[in-house]
Amino acid sequence: MVYCTSFDSKIGLIYVASTETGVCKISVPRQTKRDFLKWLNENFEDNEVMDNKSRNKEIIEQLGRYFNGKLAKFTCPIDIHGTPFQSRVWKELVKIPYGTTISYKQLAKRVGTKKGYQAIGRANATNPLPIVVPCHRVIGANGSLVGYTSGIKTKEFLLKLEGALMI
Repeated sequence: MVYCTSFDSKIGLIYVASTETGVCKISVPRQTKRDFLKWLNENFEDNEVMDNKSRNKEIIEQLGRYFNGKLAKFTCPIDIHGTPFQSRVWKELVKIPYGTTISYKQLAKRVGTKKGYQAIGRANATNPLPIVVPCHRVIGANGSLVGYTSGIKTKEFLLKLEGALMI
């Protein structure tokens, strides 16, 4: 079963879904309910999806603490699915410490890929667990805030919240 719900946060309405294993999807603002449901329908059977806020209580509480500056590391279990390449990228993203950033070039080197920065960018863009798997901590080589599915303003907010950006 997949349990989904939504809640209001400091960055807007967030949709979350979890399985028995852990959180599987977080849709941050700019991703609509339609986008969220489309992702669920592409990854699960319709009869497996149900509304259930209590099953998502842990991730909602952790995201709330994160947005209030009281949580630097998420501990809720996750259930993330992707290609082997995406999984390698996402595993490296989790290793980027709170309050720090790396470039797409550095991330490509860590992943050990010759696929280039665009492949890294695509893996980041398809990350189903933004914030928990912190793709917002990846920036351009020149320090520019490039490429974030929820928009540059949200990326800027998250990096400021973590103290990684002093603008």
